[in-house]
Formats: sequence, C-alpha cells, structure tokens
Amino acid sequence: MQHIAESNSPLPPQFAAQAEHQGKDIALSGIRKTYGPAVALPELSLDVPRGQFCTLLGASGSGKTTLLKIIAGFEAPDAGSVRIGGGDVTHTPIALRNIGMVFQNYALFPHMTVFDNVAFALRMRRLPRDEIRRRVGEVLELVSMDTLLGRLPRELSGGQQQRVALARALVFTPDVLLMDEPLGALDKNLRQAIQLQLKKLHHELGLTIVFVTHDQEEAMNLSERIVIMDHGRIVQAGAPEALYRTPESPFVAGFLGECNFVDRAGCMLGVRPENVRIGTQLTSSDLRHEGRIVASTFCALHWKIFIEAPGRTVVAYVPAGTGAAERTPGQSVVWGFSATDAMEFAAA
Repeated sequence: MQHIAESNSPLPPQFAAQAEHQGKDIALSGIRKTYGPAVALPELSLDVPRGQFCTLLGASGSGKTTLLKIIAGFEAPDAGSVRIGGGDVTHTPIALRNIGMVFQNYALFPHMTVFDNVAFALRMRRLPRDEIRRRVGEVLELVSMDTLLGRLPRELSGGQQQRVALARALVFTPDVLLMDEPLGALDKNLRQAIQLQLKKLHHELGLTIVFVTHDQEEAMNLSERIVIMDHGRIVQAGAPEALYRTPESPFVAGFLGECNFVDRAGCMLGVRPENVRIGTQLTSSDLRHEGRIVASTFCALHWKIFIEAPGRTVVAYVPAGTGAAERTPGQSVVWGFSATDAMEFAAA
C-alpha cells in the first residue's frame, strides 16, 4: 500500500485555489419514496451544512442508501424537494448536479488506465487536453496514486482502486461528495489508512461529504455529524460524542456502541460497558448487583467480561491487569456502576 502524503504537504494549485469555495449545503425537505406497497422513506427532512462530513448510519433496510440515491439523482422522490447550494435539483439529471460519487465496488472502467479512469469525466466535459493532464496529475498526487497512472484496475490492490475512485470523484471539483459503503470491501488496516486520508482531504478541501455506512466505528472515526436512521426515519442526529454520551433513546444507545440496560425504579438505565465495575473495582457508592461470569475475552486494552444476571447478559470492560479470580468463567461476581454514569430512559 502506498503511504499517505504528509498532512503539511501543500495542496495542488487547482485545489488550493478552490478549497474555500468547494462544497455546498444540502437541504432535503419532506422526502417520500415508495417502491410499490413498500415505503422506503415515509417523510424525511435533513439539512447538511456546507463543508460538513455527515454520515448516514443504519442497519440494512433503514433507508440510508435510498436517501443517498435521491441526493445523487439516481432515484426521484415521490414527494419533497432536494436543494444543493440553494438551487432546486429535485428533477435535475445526475450529470448536471456536479456531484462526485464513490461506491463500494469502485466502479472503475476495467479497460482504462488509472489516468484514463480519472480523466473520463473531464473528457466528457470537453476540457482542453493540457488542462485534463494537469488536473488528473494533481488529483492523483492528492491521493498518493501519481506514480501508478499507467496501470489498469486489475493491476491495483483494493485500496489503490478505491483511491483511484476517490480521485475520479474529486477531479472535477464537485459541490458534494457522496460515498456509499466505500470501504466495506477493504481489510481493517487499509480501511483505517483510507479513513485518515478522507479526513485529511475533507479538512483541506472543505468538501461537503455525505457518507453511508452500517459500521458504527467507521461512522465515529470519520464524521462531524452522524444521522442515525431506522425504517426510513431519522431517529437522532448529532456529533459522535454527543450521540454516544447522551442518546435520546435505548435504540440509539444500543445502536451506537454497546450498552447494558437495567430496569430500576420505574425507568430504564443504560450503562456503557466501560462504566461497569466488578469485584474489588467497585466503590462504596456504586449500585450493586450479583451475577456469574460466563465468558471473558482479552482485547489488549481491556478484558471484555460477559456476566449472567437475572433476565440479561451484562458486558463489562475491565482493566487489562484484572486478576484471573475476577474474570474466570463460572465465578460468581458482584458488578455495578455509579448512578452518575447511567443514562436514564423512560420505561417502555
């Protein structure tokens, strides 16, 4: 895999000149989409400010990809409007929306070289040959692929192909960059490397990015704002830390990271595994419960302990140095948490 360019490298002239102006806001109002009797999006409104990295996060069938296709123009809504940069593009053809798209399967032309794949959109716009050569060279340098411009897609690794797909989406300086599960086919280390490059490009270019994923960790790593979707509706939206620490419902608490739920005094408490203490780690003020350890897994920075408790299995992350007596399956254990670490939800 090629290295990622240093973060203090100067932007190529094309991008340096346009960074402050690239990226437009998106406004979706009253979007409804049906497929026969199936309602994919009942009625959805969403604003994405200019230059924001916004991730649509949800399980399969939550409507996130349908919404992305409507922004792109691959699908038309049955009702509602799509505005980009203040202009109504609800019924504007894809080619006229100035949107960059990156897909999970790369969608590169197999018979074209790296250079020709990236140059394709510029040739369709009938730009002069010298301008095309300059722009393609600059954007390939931006994604650390400028030394492989003569290769065919089959001669590239998955990560290299995804960088080419990203370069192709950036080369015509789009108003919005849409990404549909773009890193799903890559291994963990490669995903992390390209995530870092995406964050760098977003920061430097001022791109408006709408990113679709079902991967909670990826959403947390990349996003300025996460929009959690379920059955075509927005359940909650906000900054990653805010959603994790102050979810508005058990659904959000359980979807974005692991969460234990405990019934107490007519309400439901949500407790993150990192806030659960066991045995000698408990303090005098902790709310305490009894259970039995059914499994434990070493996770480098901590042990993940599964505790059988009445009506539920509790997950606790305990320090890596925790002794065997407090993490061996079959052992009885007292577990608990501070009331200040619990999130309170109305009883269902």
